[in-house]
Amino acid sequence: MSLLATISTAAVASYALLSSVHKSAQALYALRTDASLLPYDPIDTGALPSVDVIVPCFNEDPRTLAACLKSIASQDYPGRLQVYVVDDGSANVGAVAPVHASYAYDPRVSVILLPSNVGKRKAQIAAIRRSFGDLVLNVDSDTEIAPDVVSKLVRKMQDPAVGAAMGQLTASNRNDSWLTQLIDMEYWLACNEERAAQTRFGAVMCCCGPCAMYRRSALMLLLDQYETQFFRGKPSDFGEDRHLTILMLKAGFRTEYVPDAIAATVVPDKLLPYLRQQLRWARSTYRDTLLGLHLLPGLDRYLTLDVVGQNLGPLLLAISSIAALAQLALTGSVPWWTGLTIVAMTMIRCSVAAVRAGELRFLGFSLHTPINIFLLLPMKAYALCTLSNSDWLSRKVAKSADVDESKASIEDATTGPSLNPASETPGSIRRAGLSRASSRLIVPDGIAAETD
Repeated sequence: MSLLATISTAAVASYALLSSVHKSAQALYALRTDASLLPYDPIDTGALPSVDVIVPCFNEDPRTLAACLKSIASQDYPGRLQVYVVDDGSANVGAVAPVHASYAYDPRVSVILLPSNVGKRKAQIAAIRRSFGDLVLNVDSDTEIAPDVVSKLVRKMQDPAVGAAMGQLTASNRNDSWLTQLIDMEYWLACNEERAAQTRFGAVMCCCGPCAMYRRSALMLLLDQYETQFFRGKPSDFGEDRHLTILMLKAGFRTEYVPDAIAATVVPDKLLPYLRQQLRWARSTYRDTLLGLHLLPGLDRYLTLDVVGQNLGPLLLAISSIAALAQLALTGSVPWWTGLTIVAMTMIRCSVAAVRAGELRFLGFSLHTPINIFLLLPMKAYALCTLSNSDWLSRKVAKSADVDESKASIEDATTGPSLNPASETPGSIRRAGLSRASSRLIVPDGIAAETD
């Protein structure tokens, strides 16, 4: 056996062993044992915590933003709900103005217009500093949340030890292309395997940005650290969700996953934007993994296995793949053992996912393996070599379009109530007796003005 064949075989065998132990433990801990949530007292709604929903926007498509806000308007939460829409210096502010105007008469909607682009993190902070709710829910402007998301996340946050909780993510544009279907399955696996196992120990390592709720009292203690993150002396602006989650864990709070709180977000439908997104996420993951390593001794040993599996596993896979390709190119011999091992590991994982999800489509997730080996692994290596780079990579101006609420991707979301008082749908988020006061438009100098 040649040196390349030996390296490839040893690396892929180590990868198979590590992956088998890691994924088996993950699947075991991901099994739901007690998914029940305590119901609300239908009378004493005044005792419920107040919730501020923050929606940072930058160059968002007006139809996407309209669908996002409509899903927030459809929430069945009986407590106080305040919405802050933060426009982060968008170039298409004129195109989204009709969306803002459609909520002009609801006193619980505030639109904050920032004079220039400061980044998603600082846009969030601008609203956090102006708001006062007991809980803060961050929702991405390209995300639609199911009508019971706020209620289910609030129930999880009733435990004062919980500092943050996230919902389950799906791809709202799943049927757009083969790539969006793969990403949707990738999200299911990330939520219902990785996060579901981590939440068993109260240590979800990343409460994903599209739909994550935080306890304000904890958030305010960490806000300065959150705002001023640096890496190698340079400001670090992306990966805000993972960084804030790590800060919550460092402060001693639990971070949780709520699988029944469904949020549908728009995912890249083309390969290049997807790779740019993955590059940004990989840099964030490496940075905050380094930041959170010292937390592992105080957490369950599974979390150490999880970190090792997620970082050492891809390295072993990359080494075995490079050695196998070099063996094929230089010696002409086919690395059968390496290829068959990777195929077997792939099919086992996809078959288990198909059984757990009850959907045969997960067998098609095997197509993700060549993308991972030939595109994502080299991209992650590049990310590791360029950790100091903080370029967002994916921000662009959305095409102007007539404001028309697109069909929601969550069942029944489009039939929910509207924050607009023109809608008299029963069960509207607007409560009886509220005046038709205008929502606030907060201008750069901090003075609140009328939107109409």
